[in-house]
Amino acid sequence: MSHLFDISAKTVLITGGVHGLGRMIAEGMLRAGARVYVTSRKADAAATAEAELRQLGDCRAIAADLVSPEATVALAEEIKSREPRLHAVINNAGKTWGAPLERFPDKAWTPVFAVNVQGPFTLVRELLPLLQAAGSEEDPSRVINIGSLAGSVVERIDAFSYSASKAAIHHLSRVLAAELAERHITVNVVVPGYFPTQMTAHIRSDADQTQELLGRIPLARLGHADDIAGLCIFLCSRAGRYITGAELFVDGGMSGCR
Repeated sequence: MSHLFDISAKTVLITGGVHGLGRMIAEGMLRAGARVYVTSRKADAAATAEAELRQLGDCRAIAADLVSPEATVALAEEIKSREPRLHAVINNAGKTWGAPLERFPDKAWTPVFAVNVQGPFTLVRELLPLLQAAGSEEDPSRVINIGSLAGSVVERIDAFSYSASKAAIHHLSRVLAAELAERHITVNVVVPGYFPTQMTAHIRSDADQTQELLGRIPLARLGHADDIAGLCIFLCSRAGRYITGAELFVDGGMSGCR
């Protein structure tokens, strides 16, 4: 049974793996024995994270601001220069923009879609040779795109471009799953609900908002690091090899119990 969930021989790239959900996933992957690359927009944050994460396992951090196709291609080239194959890409880096509808600016669309939709597509396209080199019929390579509950159900969060971009990456993942299946690469979406990250800090700082949120979560708590890390480990392991084109919710029941 331990072999079924073993990822110790695998090399994984996690974009935005220095903070938030990406950090939770990275720590879980390292504890499970994977070799992990993480990225951060800032070089100093990348260096600090590498020093911390290397206490858990074999980790390298790369500074990469994935707001442009050029930066995304540069990241792929850096990975290609270091690795002959890559077993999994976890597209976690994300961008959001919040404002009431009447004041939501046009400039809030292009950068959000660039990071949340175009970036994952470009990275997968550029890393195809490494993913194909690692994948086989017996054990495909994995692409995991981190979506959002806001991309699947209506959440009143005044983040219009973010919600639309997450709906887009959910559908793009299904399209890529169909395209890449014959190349022994699976593509799935992990759909998190509310976790204790920077994006929920404004809610968690207000007792009334926190209670209102917990009242909407059937399991009555925020997600824990093990919740999302465990799902990603499952998808990257032998146990998850026959799943592709799926949306897997880790939201305490907010979507399924409505």
